Amino acid sequence: MSTPGSPDWRRPLGRTGLEITAVTVGGAPLGSMPENFGHELAEADGIALAAYVFDSPVRALDTSNGYSGGESERRIGRAVAQRGGLPDDFLITTKVDAKDGDYSGARVRASVAESQGRLGLDHLPVVFLHDPEFHDFDALSAPGGAVETLMALRDEGVVGHVGLAGGTAPEMQRYLALGGFEVLLVHNRWTLVDHSAEALLDQAAAADVAVLNAAIYGGGILAKPGSTTRYAYREAAPATLQAIEAMQRLCAEHGTDLATAALQVSVRDPRIATTVVGLSSPARLDALLDSLATDLPEDLLDALEGLRPAPEHWLEPPRG
Repeated sequence: MSTPGSPDWRRPLGRTGLEITAVTVGGAPLGSMPENFGHELAEADGIALAAYVFDSPVRALDTSNGYSGGESERRIGRAVAQRGGLPDDFLITTKVDAKDGDYSGARVRASVAESQGRLGLDHLPVVFLHDPEFHDFDALSAPGGAVETLMALRDEGVVGHVGLAGGTAPEMQRYLALGGFEVLLVHNRWTLVDHSAEALLDQAAAADVAVLNAAIYGGGILAKPGSTTRYAYREAAPATLQAIEAMQRLCAEHGTDLATAALQVSVRDPRIATTVVGLSSPARLDALLDSLATDLPEDLLDALEGLRPAPEHWLEPPRG
């Protein structure tokens, strides 16, 4: 099992030449997004959390230009400045975002410049094209568009490596097929109850594209079963809710909880370079590391797989 200090805690990030730990902290709640996470996070607490991550066994933090209007990046940047610079072995990844519907090449350049300023980093090691599925594919992939511009920033040395980050798996497959992307972040589509990203993960593996698996708790329901009926920002199918109840009972019978199982299933998948978990307190990070150290038997994980809802209940059922 991957735990701090184990041989596979640090892993290659695909063909980038970078390393990443088996778990990455997600920076969305760090910037305070009450509309998504149900609570505010004060600025001082966000900065302190980033500093705590820098001193932890986790050596990667993922953020985005658009998280809380840039507040996530600002808080991370302030934590970097307070300590006099980023630790040499620490990786910060961020994303370009559209603004007011503009996802042009010029906007991509502006987004990268904004991130550099907020984070206090002249060179951004990994930058993702974020949420392209909400925009016109032909426009973003056209000459001079968002995709080409992000690749050009890599050629210019402003960006180290280029990634693709989004939800809708079929649309991510279209963008990945363009080539040039070295890293893929997918969310909510490779969890205990949903394998919508099956074909996407296979496509990434075939192209030697590293995978970051995010939102493994489906927005919270797999971390705290019974606290919500929503999965991935929408009402969950009855079959999904029934599966979660059955999985929760099975985990309890084995003396563990569903959150621990959800984390370990992702971390153990050989196709996944790192699992991204958003959190808003040092205590939550400590609990996450404890979950990694929990010894879960393979028969439990196999049984959980057998309880997954049928594909027609996933976010994007397989075509054909």
